[in-house]
Amino acid sequence: MMHISEILNGLATRAALVVGDICLDRWCTYDPKAAEPSRETGIPRIGVVGTEVTPGGGGTVANNLAALGVGRVAVIGAIGADGHGAELMRALLARGIESDLLVTIPDFQTFTYTKLINRETGIEDLPRVDFVNARPLSPHAEEQLLTKLRYSAGAFDVILVSDQAEAEQGVVTAAVREYIHEIAEESRDKLVWVDSRVRPELFRRVVVKPNRQEAEAASMRLFGKVDHERLRKHIDTRLLVVTHGAEGALLVEPGRQEWVKTRPNPQPVDICGAGDSFSAGAAMALSVTGSPAQAARFGNLVAAVTITKQGTGTASPEEIREADREMPS
Repeated sequence: MMHISEILNGLATRAALVVGDICLDRWCTYDPKAAEPSRETGIPRIGVVGTEVTPGGGGTVANNLAALGVGRVAVIGAIGADGHGAELMRALLARGIESDLLVTIPDFQTFTYTKLINRETGIEDLPRVDFVNARPLSPHAEEQLLTKLRYSAGAFDVILVSDQAEAEQGVVTAAVREYIHEIAEESRDKLVWVDSRVRPELFRRVVVKPNRQEAEAASMRLFGKVDHERLRKHIDTRLLVVTHGAEGALLVEPGRQEWVKTRPNPQPVDICGAGDSFSAGAAMALSVTGSPAQAARFGNLVAAVTITKQGTGTASPEEIREADREMPS
């Protein structure tokens, strides 16, 4: 079993590519005292007094990879020719994440999640304002993404797929999925790790990480009952990782299943992005160690750190070492 420091040192030698829905999170602090009615409409305004932006969606995965010290981190996705796209590019650049593989599409709206935080309480207590796309990618935009993926995939040790869009309106289209399958089939030494919110069963020959609800929903759609081993066979993968929040992760491999427990936190600060942080840590640790159990334990460590922070937090190597001392073996 590799020591935690050996895993962390190994991350520095790896190159990781995040493919999928690279989004922008905007954390807007508003002052309730500034909610005076509009003179024109009489509708109370929300007076935003401060804004912080971070990469979201697949960008959260990339952000965690960079914070862990992965040697090279890049993203492939689509952004709009809009202000949110420019904010996202700056946020990626500030974290040392390569953004030159992003495709800018004039009629595309950058996926943006705006969270409204009460200045007096520090709580997100108003409805989120999301900027989403109402139609699928154009064939031209899809081909641009595929070209970038074909050109760049060979330079990376690990490819993490972030399939966030609820409908077929994101970056991970049927054609992109098919090419991801080809990469996994042709490059057996390359790790392809997929986190798909609503369609994990559509992927083939890759490591797939749904959470419990996502795995159960996929099984019900396919078989009418929950059957993780049957789902693994359907995906044609040697490893299905089903995360269970505070309970840890269930590893489903041919002929066996194994629980990798975590240390429950009775009062997490914010669980938003915990699955993304787990994926970042577990995928990279699997690349370094080759052990699903060690990978899941490392992913648990990363998630255990990030849920102690407001928003989609990250974990540094120093924080991982500290969490390792507290985590059960």
